[in-house]
Amino acid sequence: MAPSATSDIAPEGEYKPKHIEDRLFINGEFVPSISGKKFDIVNPNNEKFAASVYEAGAEDVDLAVKAAKEAFPAWSALSATDRQGYLNKLADAIEKNVTEISYLEAISMGKPYIGDAFNMFGVQILRYLASKALDVSGDSSLNTVGHVNITLRQPFGVCGAIIPWNVPLLMFINKVGPALATGNTLVLKSSEKSPLSVLAVARLCQEIGLPKGVLNILSGFGRPCGEAIAKHMEIRKVSFTGSVLAGRAVKKAAAESNLKNVTLELGGKSPLLVFPDADLAKAVPAAAFSILANSGQACIASSRVYVHSSIADEFMEAMKTTMVHMGKSGDALKAGTQRGPQADKIQFDRVMSYLNYAKDNGLKMPIGGGREGNTGYFIEPTIIANAPEDSKVMKEEIFGPVVCINTFTDEAEVLDRANDTEFGLYASVFTKDISRAMRVAKALEAGSVGVNCTSPTMAVDLPFGGWKQSGDGRELSKYATDFWTELKSVFIAL
Repeated sequence: MAPSATSDIAPEGEYKPKHIEDRLFINGEFVPSISGKKFDIVNPNNEKFAASVYEAGAEDVDLAVKAAKEAFPAWSALSATDRQGYLNKLADAIEKNVTEISYLEAISMGKPYIGDAFNMFGVQILRYLASKALDVSGDSSLNTVGHVNITLRQPFGVCGAIIPWNVPLLMFINKVGPALATGNTLVLKSSEKSPLSVLAVARLCQEIGLPKGVLNILSGFGRPCGEAIAKHMEIRKVSFTGSVLAGRAVKKAAAESNLKNVTLELGGKSPLLVFPDADLAKAVPAAAFSILANSGQACIASSRVYVHSSIADEFMEAMKTTMVHMGKSGDALKAGTQRGPQADKIQFDRVMSYLNYAKDNGLKMPIGGGREGNTGYFIEPTIIANAPEDSKVMKEEIFGPVVCINTFTDEAEVLDRANDTEFGLYASVFTKDISRAMRVAKALEAGSVGVNCTSPTMAVDLPFGGWKQSGDGRELSKYATDFWTELKSVFIAL
């Protein structure tokens, strides 16, 4: 049996890896960047230096693409079972080293790491996606006289991936799993805020004998590294997860270069609707956990809650108590920590700017509204009550432990308000009326809808992605491989 996520941690939660990798991973080897430039990672728990990492530039992207291009013919020619085998070996290696990986995420972006459920879920996802290698197939048709016609699904070739900082391993797996399972080779850029954990996974790729050049991992910034990937003429597909602003830049760069295929998983401003018959014993903790998980740094967080006016006071009182209890913060390296800091000073300042906006505009904040403590990038769990629908806090993604709670009286009216956004990633409804639940689920403009549950509820065999400006394409499920393959029609005359 593989060790658990906490198997090598002392009771007080102390753990340190023997080595923190700082180099780029190109063609199966760790190498410094061509420029020799490095950037620092600051531990958001204590604002102290954590590590220094080599910064990839456009020249490093060229080297990685060259390695991926050379590796593609042999990798794509492998049987699906062989590719599945490599991915399962990688999943096993990640599970055995999940403590190290989670520790590195804790010191780089502040995610509590003891018993890290996000990363263990990632292992499950990778095993599932590995199995999809055997399901990549086309169709056949006998509808043309004198022909047997077929469709083929084939890999793009060299692909690019750009992942965010909030759940690095999970995002890494969502790209690497289907990309490699379908026979592509990959150049992946991690976020400059949290590059350490995926470099540990790069070491595991070496240990399991993943063929050189199949997966290349670069640490760097959006410019120049991410831009070079999006513009590269020999990359045929790029998958990006991050902000709408950056996603738009990736799509523009792809359009201005070789019109490479682009899939995007972007931001959210997810509504949660609570009707009078809702089970508040379930709705309140679900709403609180959704906005507090990962310190609110989740695109699927239920950041807009609409509660029926007849139960609004009861819901608010319960929500205040639950947010305070569930939102207890602490050093992400310590056992028992439920909520860590914001990822870095940029994210801390961003969230604080919204809280200052709320204060400046006289918005009510029943709890929270400020910094927590004097050290580390901690922010109080915050409720903003009855903010105007056109206010910044209702329209823009805050990405922190801040939830806006408004009231409603009419189903049609609240659906209009819930859908009055350019985001459409996740939405939720709590009600005991099955007809209402299905009406609302159908009407909500989002890629995922929770009924009597909310984010981060997901399933590996169901697609994940957004409507409107929340994305383009899907991850997870049997549909994931469709977005990593080209479709070809073959006409066979008899």
